[in-house]
Amino acid sequence: MKKVLILEDETSIRSFVVINLQRAGYEAIEASSGEEALEQLRKNPDIGVAIFDINLPGMDGFEVCRTVRATNKSIGIIMLTARTQEMDKVTGLMTGADDYVTKPFSPAELTARIDALYRRIGGEAGGTSDELRQGPFVLNTRNRTLEKAGARIKLTQVEYSIVKLFMQNPGRAMSREDILAAVWGRDYDGELKIVDVNIRRLRIKIEDDTSNPVYITTVWGYGYKWGA
Repeated sequence: MKKVLILEDETSIRSFVVINLQRAGYEAIEASSGEEALEQLRKNPDIGVAIFDINLPGMDGFEVCRTVRATNKSIGIIMLTARTQEMDKVTGLMTGADDYVTKPFSPAELTARIDALYRRIGGEAGGTSDELRQGPFVLNTRNRTLEKAGARIKLTQVEYSIVKLFMQNPGRAMSREDILAAVWGRDYDGELKIVDVNIRRLRIKIEDDTSNPVYITTVWGYGYKWGA
């Protein structure tokens, strides 16, 4: 059974999420603090998706996300944010989250986001070895790894999916809507800004000068283009 970690200090919300995860066929692992969440991840290395509430006493969701991402690039991470906290969404994505869900949320919405992350994590399992090479970059689609001039660049699952999309469409201007549909799925009902934040995060990792990007360039008023 696929495992999902839910970090939420409010018992009523956590219980609500757990019940609906179980109904959707997932095994729910609970944590009420950041420290407990990290311990649960150590005990359950096969957890595929983690849900972190941002507003926690002590170690908050941002810090938990940073700590997890320092050693685990493959796990899917969803942040729970309050609807009015716009900067929380951006900050959560910049610290390594793959997606966010605003409170209040429906069980169907959260389950759909989890399903999408699990599909992304296992989407190429068992595939044959293949490589995409452009400029200084080598993307191995079997191992899901990226190298730049021989140096490994650590990517999250979402970042990997974006790079793969770009390298499969070199020189093509892609709209934000195209990228959102290809990476997050056509049924994704989140905001377009999630594309921009992930592009910003990717540029930090792959560009020599983020103030003058040459690999992922902006097509003003439209989207982005891969130019390696």
